[in-house]
Amino acid sequence: MHEGHRQRMITRLADHEDSLNDHELLEILLFNAIPRKNTNELAHALLTKFGSLSALSRADLNSLASVDGIGKNTAAYLRCIFLSLERIRVSPVSGFPSARNFSAFAELLDKRLRGLKEERIELFATDKAGNILGVDSYTSSGQESARLTPCAVSKFFAAYDPKALVIAHNHPSGPATPSHSDDLFTLQMQTVCAFHGIPLYDHIIVAPTEMYSYHTSARFEYLKTLPYDPFAPNKPL
Repeated sequence: MHEGHRQRMITRLADHEDSLNDHELLEILLFNAIPRKNTNELAHALLTKFGSLSALSRADLNSLASVDGIGKNTAAYLRCIFLSLERIRVSPVSGFPSARNFSAFAELLDKRLRGLKEERIELFATDKAGNILGVDSYTSSGQESARLTPCAVSKFFAAYDPKALVIAHNHPSGPATPSHSDDLFTLQMQTVCAFHGIPLYDHIIVAPTEMYSYHTSARFEYLKTLPYDPFAPNKPL
């Protein structure tokens, strides 16, 4: 019976989340902490003791554990949830630096890409101001170099709905100077971005001792002089 009820509650959450009362939200939250018990009664008991979700979120561990049926483990689960929400509230929307702040963004890329033994491509979705909405990584997985497909890029765009894109990849050895393959890859990505109406803001290459930016080096202008057919065969991203 509990399983059927829980599934109905989760369906309501998925389809009509605004219809859920405070005790129902708390009931669903307790599903993971208490897998085989009616959490509806516990949700009501918590709200009866503390009066509201807001007051409950400020209760300490011992106060939470004092409610019959909660116990230390469930109290710890709830306290961690509420502490996380509080930190989210006071933290920046993105934990990443702006992609428009090159020095700060370069520090991020240095930590993520420098020193890797295999090639990795990272796509950074940004808003209009350069704030990072999300990042996906693609590795070489035993191949000579990392590869992307237009389908993977399209899924990335659908997931984050970016207003601009920043690409970063590493050269595990050698200089950061773009190779001819790097230029062709960048041209291909410009074509895919244009198809989706999303500008490619930068492509940054991270090497063991240096870093190269297509944007700050004005290499996008150089790419305009290259002969390039985006429909030519055998040019995987």
